[in-house]
Amino acid sequence: MKIALAQLNYHVGDFVNNVARIVETIGKAKLQEADVVVFAELSVCGYPPRDFLEFGDFIRRCDEAVETIAAKCHGIAAIVGAPSVNLAPKGKPLYNTAFFLADGKVLAKIHKTLLPNYDVFDEYRYFEPNRLPCSLVEYKGCHFALTICEDLWNIADDPLYVRNPMDELITLRPDVLINIASSPFNYNQRNIRCEVLARNATTYNLPVFYVNQVGGQTELIFDGGSMVVDSNGMVVAKLKEFEEDFMIYEHHKVTNSQPESGNIQSSDHPAIHSSIPAFQHSSIPVFQDAVLSPQATRLIHDALILGIRDYFGKMGFTKAILGLSGGIDSAVTLVLAAKALGNENVRAILLPSQFSSYHSITDARLLAENMCVPFEIIPIEPACQSIEKTLQPQFEGLPFNITEENIQARIRAVILMALSNKFGYILLNTSNKSEAAVGYGTLYGDMCGGLSVLGDVYKTQVYELARFINQDSILIPENSILKPPSAELRPGQKDSDSLPDYAILDQILFKYIEQCAGPEELIRQGFDAVTVRRVLKLVNSTEYKRYQTPPILRVSLKAFGMGRRMPIVAKYLS
Repeated sequence: MKIALAQLNYHVGDFVNNVARIVETIGKAKLQEADVVVFAELSVCGYPPRDFLEFGDFIRRCDEAVETIAAKCHGIAAIVGAPSVNLAPKGKPLYNTAFFLADGKVLAKIHKTLLPNYDVFDEYRYFEPNRLPCSLVEYKGCHFALTICEDLWNIADDPLYVRNPMDELITLRPDVLINIASSPFNYNQRNIRCEVLARNATTYNLPVFYVNQVGGQTELIFDGGSMVVDSNGMVVAKLKEFEEDFMIYEHHKVTNSQPESGNIQSSDHPAIHSSIPAFQHSSIPVFQDAVLSPQATRLIHDALILGIRDYFGKMGFTKAILGLSGGIDSAVTLVLAAKALGNENVRAILLPSQFSSYHSITDARLLAENMCVPFEIIPIEPACQSIEKTLQPQFEGLPFNITEENIQARIRAVILMALSNKFGYILLNTSNKSEAAVGYGTLYGDMCGGLSVLGDVYKTQVYELARFINQDSILIPENSILKPPSAELRPGQKDSDSLPDYAILDQILFKYIEQCAGPEELIRQGFDAVTVRRVLKLVNSTEYKRYQTPPILRVSLKAFGMGRRMPIVAKYLS
């Protein structure tokens, strides 16, 4: 039995192109004599479709797409994901379904049993869980335990669900376990995913064929990393990360745990690792702080580039604009955007004020020149003076304070948005997660943008990204990395004037946001009590600002946005 793994980049709601890509890949697999080709969860409509699932026309088009794909399945079978209608008189109107297609028709439907409803997942809003006994799919004498993403994730020592589909399926004596998934990226997901698949393989003594989608879907990034795991928990083949890929693997070879040269057929990589140890249960790293490993830094770098590229490509945009300050955040954002879109499609605007240092301007210019990105310098002092003159009767006798600082940020936003409107650019937001967490940003100023590139990357992690970018050649000027961070909105201003040192701040934020540690727990861990309470109060009291930010590319275990839903007017820790 030759099983093809098809790791594709889908577009939510683009039925024409999704179906065309699936049909094309079925043809490719058939030419290479595959018996079955496997696609990702909800591959027909794209994941996550969210409230499109409430539109009858959307579901009708899903049904038509499945029928179109099934008609192409002669001499080969295919597994695709799509919503299907729940005909029962009670329950949610839809199932999340894996369709087994062969002989020109739908031979079987397997509904998802375990519906995640945490972090970025909201599946129980739309889907009814499978409540019937689990069943196998049989094709050419091979019996498949066909599962959908979360159906394999209840194997942990502390199960989240009361039911485990594989405990039921194993009693039916399957030959192979197939899992179709749409598993979003975070920098630890690869480790957790390998652990989950290895535990299923060894627990049930079955080879696992796992297919994940790849690509950016607004704030979510899917890294691919589809793989084959033998019954000993060894990864015997793995597809690329952050790229489309295709592979054919013989079921009997992986069952015997003796992959040989030539087993894997792929136009992209004819030779791939034949035996990679999967992570053992005890080796999953539990991150205790915000410091990234070199591997995690590389993954975040690659994920953000894919996220930018697909956000622009799928929205039909081609050009980006951003304010380049000479600081580390805008520098890293510029490099990532240029890599994603091409340097000719990124425009940098330097917007110095009377408080901008000489180095800020020269560092920004040097970076733009290093990246071959077109740039312009537009001083904002005349505009600031005009606004201050207009408000002079109201501000008479009042000292310079944060009001005038915010005016500078908002003037910069007005200029950037004017250029965006006039020339068809999308403004990239350059704020980092540390700033977003404590409200260190100006609404309708530096918080503007169509996409937040670094909004899920702490300040200390931004420095790690900058060093990673510079490892082969110096693109980001060293002065941008070494100088004390500053918004430069008043003379001699530094971030440390109003915030704890980022090395401390990011540890507190990480433990509070990602690990949900309360103030007393943080204090017991050795953090200063006054600092802890001040930081957590800043986080909670500025929630209203984060409700007005652009979509944030998610790379961590807990990003601001859809995965972290906090009330604005709560009094907790205020």
